[in-house]
Amino acid sequence: MESLMSFYQTYESQIFDMGRNALLTLVILVAASILSKVVRKGVFASASRMSKNDEIVSNLLSKVAAYTVYLVALVIILDLFGVNTASLVALVGAAGLAVGLALKDTLSNIAAGIMILFLKPIKKGEFVEFSGIMGTVKDIGLFTSIFETADGLYISSPNSVVWGSTIKNFTRNSRRRMDITVGISYEDSIDVGMKALLDLAAEYEVLLKDPAPQVIVHMLADSSVNLQLRAWAPTDKYWDAYWAIQKDAKLRIEAAGLTIPFPQRDLHVYNHAPKNVA
Repeated sequence: MESLMSFYQTYESQIFDMGRNALLTLVILVAASILSKVVRKGVFASASRMSKNDEIVSNLLSKVAAYTVYLVALVIILDLFGVNTASLVALVGAAGLAVGLALKDTLSNIAAGIMILFLKPIKKGEFVEFSGIMGTVKDIGLFTSIFETADGLYISSPNSVVWGSTIKNFTRNSRRRMDITVGISYEDSIDVGMKALLDLAAEYEVLLKDPAPQVIVHMLADSSVNLQLRAWAPTDKYWDAYWAIQKDAKLRIEAAGLTIPFPQRDLHVYNHAPKNVA
């Protein structure tokens, strides 16, 4: 007990300072936790207004803001315990450079992710195609982007691959043109076939009147004259209209007395009988 009292008397000021710093550290951590939540909600709300309710961008900015609060709290705590933060910042900078050179591919994904988030070639919920992959955008992170294919597959692609590819966005524009090709026989009337398809398009109110639907002679194929109906529809109703018109086009062509031929070839057989030898 005497030795303990002697130790306390010898290091009383240091023990008091450590206790005070520990208490302040606890207070700073609690304050940082509360402040980070407030800052995160505030940044999320502000980012949502600025980005027109883009959830992905808002989440990213709010997380960065929250982590920044914790980073500032860490620097304050280190300063309380006498750590030279200026030297620490220089050390972290040097280490960051070394890590950056070692992880250049990872950093390129981060840079690509930032470009995707702010330039918005793709957005959450859009159906896109890039590098032979087609799917709906589910999430865009700093390192990877997540997609779901039409048949329910999970696709995770590095952001650098997405950003470095030509992106075909099927849902960005408000309208899409459908091309429905139907073949008729060479003996059939082209005018009757074209009128049948135009009358069919006129019955679908979902199709846009401007641009107006049109029917063209698309190709003189080997076994048929291919007529093509070109019509515009709102993007969100495109596939329902396409499948319905594709089905009705066959019925309408047949109802007009026309024939949808199948590929065929004419086969000529020649009989080369041997000549009688005298």
